[in-house]
Amino acid sequence: MEAYLLEWAALLLRWTHVVVAIAWIGASFYFVFLDNNLTPPIDEALKSKGVTGELWAVHGGGFYNPQKYLPAPPTLPAHMHWFYWESYATWLSGFALYTVVYLFNASTFLVDKRVYDWSSGGAAALASIGFLLAFWFVYDALCRTLGQKKNGDALVGIGVLVAVVLGSALACQLFAGRAA
Repeated sequence: MEAYLLEWAALLLRWTHVVVAIAWIGASFYFVFLDNNLTPPIDEALKSKGVTGELWAVHGGGFYNPQKYLPAPPTLPAHMHWFYWESYATWLSGFALYTVVYLFNASTFLVDKRVYDWSSGGAAALASIGFLLAFWFVYDALCRTLGQKKNGDALVGIGVLVAVVLGSALACQLFAGRAA
C-alpha cells in the first residue's frame, strides 16, 4: 500500500511541478516582453511621477496600460500583485517531488550496491544534507567572492559549471545512475 501511495504522490507532484513551472515561465516571458516593448512616456505628468516606460496593449476587448517606475514611487498602493508564488510553488513542488522519489525511495532510486555499497539512510542523508548544503555554500561563496569582481556574472557562471561537473562526477561514484 505504501508503494502505491508513493507512486500516486510522485505522479501528482510531478504534474504540479510541471504546471507551476509553466506558470513561472509564462510570467517571466510576460515581463521580458514588457521590458522589451516599453516606450518612454510622452505625458509630462507621467514623467514627473517617475514613470520610465509604458505600454499600451489590448487583450480580450480590454485596454491595458502598464507603467514602469524606476525607482519605486514614493507611495505604493494597498493592493499590489506580486509575481512570486509561481517561483515559490515551482521550488516547493520540486523539492517535494525530490523527497518523495529519491529520499522516501532511497533503496530503490538512490542506492545501487554495484556503484557504492551503503545504507539507504546514509545515501538519503548525503544526498539531502551533504550535496544540497554543500552546493548552497559553494554557490554563496562564489557569489560573494567572484561575483563582486569585474565580469562577476561570467566568473560565477564558470564557477558554478565547474562545481556542477565535479559534483556530478562525485555523484556518479556514489549514487545509482538515475539519481546521479
